[in-house]
Amino acid sequence: MASPIDKKTLEHLAKLARIELAPKEEEKLLKDLQEILGYIEELREVDTSTILPMTGGTDFKNVFREDDGPANTNRGAGVEAFPEAKDGFLKIPPVFE
Repeated sequence: MASPIDKKTLEHLAKLARIELAPKEEEKLLKDLQEILGYIEELREVDTSTILPMTGGTDFKNVFREDDGPANTNRGAGVEAFPEAKDGFLKIPPVFE
């Protein structure tokens, strides 16, 4: 079987991806892609006719807790120690004038 990817195809893909490849990078990438696609071809030969399809891969359920707010906050604590406060909030001088 002929290689599914050749130098011309790699150059076209590089152009589409807008990347420049040095000749040495081109050789390595071409070899890597050929190996990857060869492995995929090898996987296609595996008989999966007796295997039931999977819809999600797992039967796990969502185990997150309900989103409850904290029972007790210390909002407003320390306001009395701050130089200025208004309606329970700390008042600071303006950053920009």
